[in-house]
Formats: sequence, C-alpha cells, structure tokens
Amino acid sequence: MKDETSALASWTPEQIVVGRRWVETWKLAGADLEHLRRKDIRELDTYRTIALLCGDADYTRPPRAPGPSSGLVEQQRWFMKLTVRNRR
Repeated sequence: MKDETSALASWTPEQIVVGRRWVETWKLAGADLEHLRRKDIRELDTYRTIALLCGDADYTRPPRAPGPSSGLVEQQRWFMKLTVRNRR
C-alpha cells in the first residue's frame, strides 16, 4: 500500500485550496439541503403524490378483492422446489 501515490499528488497548491473550499462549501450546503428535504417531506400531500405517480383513483378506499394471481406466488413455489432439489 505504501507504493500508492496520492490522487492529489499532481495538484498544484492553488488547486488544493480550491478543492478544500469546494468540500467545505458542500459540507455547509449539505445541512441546509437536508433541512429543506425534511421540510418538503413534512409538507408532502401523500394522496396527491400517489395520484401523480400512479394516476387518478380514490386512494382513500381499500383496494378491491384480490383477483387472479399475478403469478408471483406460483413463481416463488417453483423457486422453493428448485432450491430444495439443488440441496440434495
């Protein structure tokens, strides 16, 4: 590991100063950005967001009774059979 050179070895002192300033700026901005993110989440209208993502529907009502299977349960059953078979 001692043979490895620093990634900054080719940087000039001025570039290092600018790089450090850049890192410090993002450290300061990070706290403000996190504050804004949390504020946005607190003010989020969940029903409106779901409607924007999934389309119009009455999301205050429970989903309809389950219909035909999507096949996921059947697929998982096959995977379990294969897993047991491969362990033997």
